[in-house]
Amino acid sequence: MHKWLLIVCLMAAWLPSQAQDLAYRLAASDHRLDSADTRSLFFALDNISFFKDNEFNGEQAKGYTLPGLWVQPKVVWQPLHSIRLEAGCHALVFDGANKYPCYVYHDIGTWKGNQYQRGFHVLPFFRAQAQLKRLTFVLGDIYGGANHRVMEPLMNPEINLTQDPEMGFQLLLDLPRYELDAWVNWQSYIFEEDTHQEAFTVGIHQRVSLNSKLSTLNFYLPIDILIQHRGGEQDITDLGVQTITNGGIGFGVEWNTGARVVRRLTAELAALGCWQQSGHLWPFNLGAAGSCMVAVDFARDFRLFAGAFYARDFVSLYGIPFYSTLSQKHPGARFDKVIVPHVGAEWSHTFAKNYILGAKVDAYPMIEGEMTNADGTVRASTFVNHFSFGVYFRCHPRFLLKHWQ
Repeated sequence: MHKWLLIVCLMAAWLPSQAQDLAYRLAASDHRLDSADTRSLFFALDNISFFKDNEFNGEQAKGYTLPGLWVQPKVVWQPLHSIRLEAGCHALVFDGANKYPCYVYHDIGTWKGNQYQRGFHVLPFFRAQAQLKRLTFVLGDIYGGANHRVMEPLMNPEINLTQDPEMGFQLLLDLPRYELDAWVNWQSYIFEEDTHQEAFTVGIHQRVSLNSKLSTLNFYLPIDILIQHRGGEQDITDLGVQTITNGGIGFGVEWNTGARVVRRLTAELAALGCWQQSGHLWPFNLGAAGSCMVAVDFARDFRLFAGAFYARDFVSLYGIPFYSTLSQKHPGARFDKVIVPHVGAEWSHTFAKNYILGAKVDAYPMIEGEMTNADGTVRASTFVNHFSFGVYFRCHPRFLLKHWQ
C-alpha cells in the first residue's frame, strides 16, 4: 500500500492548465478570432471583482487582504476575419483607497514612482492581433496572467488580480499535440538620464501532448521558462545589469473518467530551477526545487487538491513567497530549505459564457528551515501554517455597436 501511495505522489505535479483550473476559467481570455465578428464593432466590458484574505504566519511573508476589482472598458473592431483591434483603459480599484502610487504593479526593480493617481490606478489599453491559421501575433497589451498557463510555483495566480496588463509582443501557436506561448512583457521603459532601470520579462510556455487530447487517458509535458532582465544601455544607476531566470519541466497524467461524480483525476510532477546569470539580487547563482500535486475534479466544477514543494537555494520570480528560500518579510534573511505541503479546494459556477463566480481555499502547513538573518544571527527551523481564502466574480459582456455587410 505504501509503495502505491509513493508512486502516486511521485507522479503528481502542478501543471497550470489543470492545477490553475479556477484561475484559468476566471482570468483567461480566448485569443481565437471568430469569423462571424468580421466587419463588426463591439463595446466590451471586462471585469474581475475579488475579495482575497491571506493569513500568513512565520518569517517568510506578511499577510494582507485584497478587496477590490479591476475593470477594462474597450471597443473591439475586427475589420478582417484574421485581424482584431482593441482600445480602452484598465483601472484597478482597492476598497477604501483614494490614491495609488504611479509605478508598474509588479516587482521589477528598486525604483518606485513618486507621483500618485487619485481615485484609482488607470492605464491605457490597446491590443493589435493578427491570426494566420494556427499562429497568432499580438502587439501592445498581450494575453497575460492565467493565459500563459505557467505552472503555479513559477507564477502566482494572484497576479491576475493585481498586476498591470502585460505589454509587449506575443506569439501563440496551437497545434494538435503542441502548444506554444512566447512573449516579451516590457515592464519599465527608460529615457536618457532616467533614474530607474529598464526591465522586461521574456517567457515561454510549451505543452507537449504525448497522445491525442481526445483520449480518456492523457500524458503530457509542460515546459516553462521565465527570464527577467534589468539594466539597459541608458541605465545611469549603480545597480548594474541583472538577469535572472526560472525554469521548469514536468510530466502529467490526466484521466477523464466519464463518471457523473468524479469527473477527472490528475497527477503531475515538476522539476524547477533558478539561475542568476548576472547581478547580485540573490545570494546564490543556482538553485533547484521540486513540486508535486494530485487533484480530483467532481461534478459542478468542484475540485480537491493536495501536493508539496521542496527547495534549497531557490527563488520564484513571480510565485507566491513560500516558493522561495529568501524571506520577503526580513530583507537579507534566507532559509537553508523550505518544505511546503499545499492542500485546498476550489469551486466555480458559470452562469453564462461570460459570467463566472468562484471561490478557493488554500492551506500551507509548511516547515521553514533554519533562517540566517542579514546580521548573521540564526533562527532554528520551525513549523508554521498559512491560510488563504478568496471569492471572485468575472463578467465580460460585450455589445454590438455596428456591423458592416
